[in-house]
Amino acid sequence: MAGYRVARVRDIPPGQRVIVELAGRSIAVFNLEGEFFALRNRCPHQGAALCTGVQVGRLESPGPGEYELSGAGELIRCPWHGWEFEIRTGRSWFDPQHTRVRDYPVTVRRGAATDADESMPAPEAQERMPGPEAQERMPGPEAQERMPGPEAQERMPGPYTAERYETSVSEDYVVVEL
Repeated sequence: MAGYRVARVRDIPPGQRVIVELAGRSIAVFNLEGEFFALRNRCPHQGAALCTGVQVGRLESPGPGEYELSGAGELIRCPWHGWEFEIRTGRSWFDPQHTRVRDYPVTVRRGAATDADESMPAPEAQERMPGPEAQERMPGPEAQERMPGPEAQERMPGPYTAERYETSVSEDYVVVEL
């Protein structure tokens, strides 16, 4: 799975959403009271841009003439025909066993202030071992034989110094996994 950074956390306030294009798919990311959820922006009924519809709550009736409104903003209503889907799960409100909209995992990650790339690899895809280019620079067996062993008491500084760069983590980013 690839992870795509879609926005800074502060750019999607609670109760709001952002619609993005990821890998050729229109996807909406919603902030429900600080939790983030992603849905495919396509109604399964006739293909409307589902997530451009109105966010509504659940209307339930315990009996005749009585009604209760709950979960304000937790359903998305299709702008064409009014079909409603749960933002948290993608399940339809009218037929949850059979009709749903595709949902995607969303995480919040820390990011570097200077990172301008719009996508980042998923955690399992990040390389943790030196790549082939680094292995080529590692000393071979003949050079390792000349290196001082554990009997050497002090390390001696070499003639080279590595360049250093200041880094910082300044933002939390919303990441959608596809």
